[in-house]
Amino acid sequence: MKTVHTLADLRALLTAAPSAPVFVPTMGNLHEGHLDLIRQARAISDSAAIQGSPVVASIFVNRLQFGPNEDFDRYPRTLARDAELLAGAGCDILFAPDEAELYPEPQGYKVVPPPELADILEGAFRPGFFTGVCTVVHKLFNIVQPRAAVFGKKDYQQLMVIRNMVRQMGLPIDIVGGETMRSAEGLALSSRNGYLSDAERAEALTLIRLLRGVQTELRASERLTPELLQRCEESAMAELRQRGWAPDYVMVRRQKDLHHATADELAVGLASTPLVTLVAAKLGATRLIDNLEV
Repeated sequence: MKTVHTLADLRALLTAAPSAPVFVPTMGNLHEGHLDLIRQARAISDSAAIQGSPVVASIFVNRLQFGPNEDFDRYPRTLARDAELLAGAGCDILFAPDEAELYPEPQGYKVVPPPELADILEGAFRPGFFTGVCTVVHKLFNIVQPRAAVFGKKDYQQLMVIRNMVRQMGLPIDIVGGETMRSAEGLALSSRNGYLSDAERAEALTLIRLLRGVQTELRASERLTPELLQRCEESAMAELRQRGWAPDYVMVRRQKDLHHATADELAVGLASTPLVTLVAAKLGATRLIDNLEV
């Protein structure tokens, strides 16, 4: 694996490549979930249709997507360890620019996603977050020019925002969603899990338990209604508060656009209107997110 830190060095490597790369953008502090995305990218690269495409990963902690009271400064920077992990997972090129390289001047031009998707759920609690995400991802897409890019489904709303951006901007990139990797107990792998104490890590399993409970109840229900979905949401929120969490939301939404399903859609059933339950809550000082399709 080759590691480069400048746009010029990256472009020199990509110009010599036999075909366009498969790309996995990250903020580093990698875990097994990230490495699974790299392995998926490797499988795409090795497929007969586009054999020879290099697998490119980026590591860049993007200031634009952090709010003023979020953890930008304490987000772990573990480049040497991350590079070893990426090489072992099948990455060909690591692009690890610093801020001056990726943002050599103030980023006045930004990609602002539509509010009907970007200002709900995560966007409602983290104003400007998806503008920061879209701006850096679009910029990285312009730099790397991949034929495919792999993103994890743990960040469900982010994956949808990026897919919609690529479609509306006419970018020739296939966006692949990688399934959420979990611990043996069910905890969704996340870089922020490293902030949890042992006791908090055990308590964090409450999220997947609640998500599975909602999934089971809705799948078993003879008649889905908006009122039933609301009761599921409120019950999960109440339990999180009882257990000492500070929940931002537990929402059951349509998979296709993350909006509320109508009574008519629910009456037809899950087969025609697939749902997803999304949760975000703070445990101690650590904010965790998760989701589970119904």
